[in-house]
Amino acid sequence: MAAHALHFVSLSGQNRGKVEQLPRLADAEVVEMHVRTKAGDDRTVTVPHAAVALIETMFASLSRGERVAVLSEDAEITPNEAAVILGISRPLVVHRMDIGDLPFRYVGKHRRARLADVLALKAKLDEQRSAVKALAQDTHDLAKTYGV
Repeated sequence: MAAHALHFVSLSGQNRGKVEQLPRLADAEVVEMHVRTKAGDDRTVTVPHAAVALIETMFASLSRGERVAVLSEDAEITPNEAAVILGISRPLVVHRMDIGDLPFRYVGKHRRARLADVLALKAKLDEQRSAVKALAQDTHDLAKTYGV
């Protein structure tokens, strides 16, 4: 069985309260994590500032009760996973692949798309949806103002 690129994590209500108590990490000069292994070894790890922003964003989402997934842009995802990200059906994702809107490759008989390509298509679709929404609002305003 293939590993899924989309693995969501969420926190229980009890654990969400613990996350909310974290200080603002980006304000710190150095961020270090104290790690205790299963064997009982203790280590302190310095966290790079770029990773601190990711950790803060992740904790903020988790504390609001949202599910979080961390993905690599180069990860290859299935049409089902792309459908979840794009908010459209799997058959429509396959159609987008077939017409060339979403680059993909075959792994055996299975299609795979790069996450970066899926996110680029999502940005394009979001822009189109915003334009259609603005056009609908303009039409409504014109009809209201001029009775057309």
